[in-house]
Amino acid sequence: MRVGIDARELGGRATGVGRYLAGLLSAWGAGGRACAHEFVLYAPDSIPLPLDARRFATRIVRGAAGTWWEQMSAPRAAAADHVDVWFAPGYTAPLRIGVPIVAAIHDVSFAAHPEWFRPREGARRRLLTRQAARSAEVVFTDSQFSREEIMGRLAVPKDRVRVIPPGVTLRPNGGAAREPLVLFVGSIFNRRRLPSLIFAFAAATTGRPDARLVIAGADRSYPPLDLAGLAAEVGAAAKVEIRNYVTEEELESLYTRASVFVFLSEYEGFGLTPLEALSAGVPIVVLDTPIAHEIYGDAAWYIPRDSDVKNATVAIRTLLDDPGSRQRVLDHAPAILARYSWDTAADDTLQAIEGIARR
Repeated sequence: MRVGIDARELGGRATGVGRYLAGLLSAWGAGGRACAHEFVLYAPDSIPLPLDARRFATRIVRGAAGTWWEQMSAPRAAAADHVDVWFAPGYTAPLRIGVPIVAAIHDVSFAAHPEWFRPREGARRRLLTRQAARSAEVVFTDSQFSREEIMGRLAVPKDRVRVIPPGVTLRPNGGAAREPLVLFVGSIFNRRRLPSLIFAFAAATTGRPDARLVIAGADRSYPPLDLAGLAAEVGAAAKVEIRNYVTEEELESLYTRASVFVFLSEYEGFGLTPLEALSAGVPIVVLDTPIAHEIYGDAAWYIPRDSDVKNATVAIRTLLDDPGSRQRVLDHAPAILARYSWDTAADDTLQAIEGIARR
């Protein structure tokens, strides 16, 4: 079987979809049932991922990595390669590619909350994702919550939506020696309540000039957020650092030094970085939502939605000051992390793709 893959998200500064695809490809590259197949990766530029070129061919299809590339340029290249099936790992897919499509839709925030997106961007996402969901033989998603959202908001039949949770990239554990560092990692969206985090951090660390808050992620907020201005407004500008991007080495350093990880998101399809924090020995503070309970179970400190600043202040202060409280959260981490394996995710995904190709 020859699997064509949209690999655009692996280039440049890979984030959510790119990291998801990299996890699958790395597991497929390690052997197992994937050895029986050939994978062809299509991207507008080179892919910085070490893979066996004999099994993972790369096709550089030049052009801007947007809708035209996806709908016109990539299908022409795939037709020349005679792929048997097309895997679209990031919500949308070419609608006239002529082979069966399998698509991963990680959440439908653009349909559930259109106010979080610029009108043109939201309309484009809704149109193309709905069309991809209808065209795909099977839709992969990361959680039961997202499965219900896809079925309800995109009108996809139940038997075509399959939940395959991603794996977790385990991070080095920094042990007990921690700095008074509060951490957030992820793209900056309005739904992730970064203003509430800044207000809570400022209140929790009054009188602690050594405390630090690091927010690491590209700003994709709409309406735009002025996080640096908010930090200055509450007198915490000197203690808040906002980084648009961090390398893998920098990220591992942050995880090994942090004492608290805060992720106050009100809508997610999964939420991977809090699990990475848990694997590095960092207790997590999350908003009390159904998806958070599904993913993090007992290994989290939950914050009520209607009083997030007040309760997050208490959680941050407690976890910074009390090692025992940190450990009580972390005691539940091994059982939760055991649910998420890249080997399992890759095997289940490939098995579903094989079934589609045979059919």
